[in-house]
Amino acid sequence: MMHPMRCFLVALLVWLAGMATFSGAAQNSPAAGFGNGLGPVAPVPVASSLGTPGGSALLGGYMENSTYKLRAGDVVSFQIREDLEWNPGDVPKILIVSDSGELDVPYLGRTQVVDKTCPQLADELKAALEKDYYNKATVVLSLNLANRVAGRIYIEGYVRSPGPQDLQLNENLKAGQAILRAGGFADFADKSGVEVVRSPSGTNTEKLTIPLDMKKILEQGQTEKDIVLQPGDYIIVPEKWLNIH
Repeated sequence: MMHPMRCFLVALLVWLAGMATFSGAAQNSPAAGFGNGLGPVAPVPVASSLGTPGGSALLGGYMENSTYKLRAGDVVSFQIREDLEWNPGDVPKILIVSDSGELDVPYLGRTQVVDKTCPQLADELKAALEKDYYNKATVVLSLNLANRVAGRIYIEGYVRSPGPQDLQLNENLKAGQAILRAGGFADFADKSGVEVVRSPSGTNTEKLTIPLDMKKILEQGQTEKDIVLQPGDYIIVPEKWLNIH
């Protein structure tokens, strides 16, 4: 049997060795400011973003709050300045325009905001808040992120990848380009019989059907006969009928 003093010395040596290993590992760990013992490691910044269907663009001076009309997917900041009097730490609330075109505004609930500018909407919210909740309400409303997707067009029929396509803000997408995005014509497509069906707008109460000869537009270079698409347009590519005698 080992002498008690010898047992104590062995245990002490094991403990000291363990402490030395732990100290060396701590000095080389990222938590101690080093990475793999090669030198200081800079803190990794944490980036945050606000996502919307189809993607958004930071407001970098190319849009004016006074003229830009809100659309679904836009992100705005909302604050009532008088709230700072009793809560100095109050920060602007981030609100997203829903697909139905509404904002969930504090106190007021869901409010229709599409096609309104920020100043116009701020005036309306101010009036509503002062009617039922505030003696005076200074509404600060600004656009943070603009939804880059203006709408969708749809391709049906004999193309390789039929379905919806996003129409970007300020994009002049033509029917021929949309067909190429869809992978081009499928077998047995009637290139000369393509139609664009447009929904009613303004005083027009009937759908508009626009025939397009894509054989001339895409294969013969007569691009002036193509049209710029609008949100909600349907491109229909029919089947080519073969006359077999």
